[in-house]
Amino acid sequence: MKTKILVVDDEPSHRQMLEAVLTADGYEVQQADDGQEAINSVEERFYDLILMDVRMSRVSGIEALKKIKELSPGIPVIIMTAYASVSTAVDALKSGAYDYLTKPLDIEELKILVSKALRQRQLEQENVYLRERLGDRFDFSNIIGRSSAMRDLFETVALVAPTEATVLIVGESGTGKELIANAIHQNSPRKDRPFIKVNCAALPETLLESELFGHEKGAFTGALARKQGRFQLAHSGSIFLDEIGEMSPTTQTKILRVLQEREFEPLGGTQTVKVDTRVVAATNKNLEEEIQEGRFREDLYYRVNVVTLEVPSLRERREDVSLLTDFFLKQYAEKNQRFIKGFTPRATDLLMRHGWPGNVRELENVVERAVIMARGDVISQTELPDTLRELNAEEEEVGIDLTPGRSLKEMEREMILRTLEEAGGNRTRSAEILGISRRTLQLKLKEYGIN
Repeated sequence: MKTKILVVDDEPSHRQMLEAVLTADGYEVQQADDGQEAINSVEERFYDLILMDVRMSRVSGIEALKKIKELSPGIPVIIMTAYASVSTAVDALKSGAYDYLTKPLDIEELKILVSKALRQRQLEQENVYLRERLGDRFDFSNIIGRSSAMRDLFETVALVAPTEATVLIVGESGTGKELIANAIHQNSPRKDRPFIKVNCAALPETLLESELFGHEKGAFTGALARKQGRFQLAHSGSIFLDEIGEMSPTTQTKILRVLQEREFEPLGGTQTVKVDTRVVAATNKNLEEEIQEGRFREDLYYRVNVVTLEVPSLRERREDVSLLTDFFLKQYAEKNQRFIKGFTPRATDLLMRHGWPGNVRELENVVERAVIMARGDVISQTELPDTLRELNAEEEEVGIDLTPGRSLKEMEREMILRTLEEAGGNRTRSAEILGISRRTLQLKLKEYGIN
């Protein structure tokens, strides 16, 4: 089913131009010549996105925007105005506009903005669908993903969260294990009680024991007063033991007792403390291998490993890279007060091809750095770190790789992306250089996963 866009403008020639441009990109376009006609049209049929002028003869774009948002709050509306001013932009955004464009329109800017708005709309719709499947009580805020691996993870979290089961979250560093732990707590009956986090790798053994179980005054040098431990602070709530594989054997023994008996003694104390605390643990290590090497207790492993959740690495869910990139771009552009439309096709290609050994955390850092370093309103490969640009630099030295065994499709893709970069992202100019139609170029880029 084609994406439906409503173009609202009282200038017939401008409407027809926009319809031609958007239809060429594969969208189904309807027209309206006034704000009231747009309102009527939204009442009668569904649209994925609306492009609307501000100044119109009967009902203005701002008035129509407010009414449309009452009728269908989820439709992204992009406002177009020939009267660029801060007040117009603020009014539009306050009234619920996704963004605004100034006339005469930059067609490339228009296409980038339409693509971003539709992608965000799709993500919101998928999240609604997921919430409907899992029930309104499940909250996965700040966890971005629509890949099959992430959908499976969300569904498993939804099954496990309402229970009292101890959970072990495994996955590489930077995959978001803490976010999953938080989702488990927030969707459990304990959500209104404390959620205490402990990084077991960040503290030496004696301090870790003191943090977990507390201590009595004089228990060790520097223990000037009695202190409650994290398990006591998490009573009736949940405790998250991050990097549990880094615990010493002594601490592992005490954790095993807490899981078995729900009790412990603070350091330097003789009185037993009983707690009701749900344990969620995480590790980036293979605990079965750690058991074989004698570094992790087997009995503790089976106590912690009641339910295992595996968070996939970013390279295992590459379809989520573009979603995460858009999310972080918007977040850091707002934080740093920068107006950035997006990434050039070449930069997008490098982001999609990178192996992401640091996973989501690495991608977030790359996007934040790119936003800060950007010289214009589009991020190019120049603003990306050397680790992402090394492959491109090698290609620049040797030209198009004609190594026997490469497919024509691979070489075609490389040539098109190289031409786009040289043309500064201008697709019309790139199509002319390549000797193909702009429509053909659009289809090729879509095939490569570049909007």
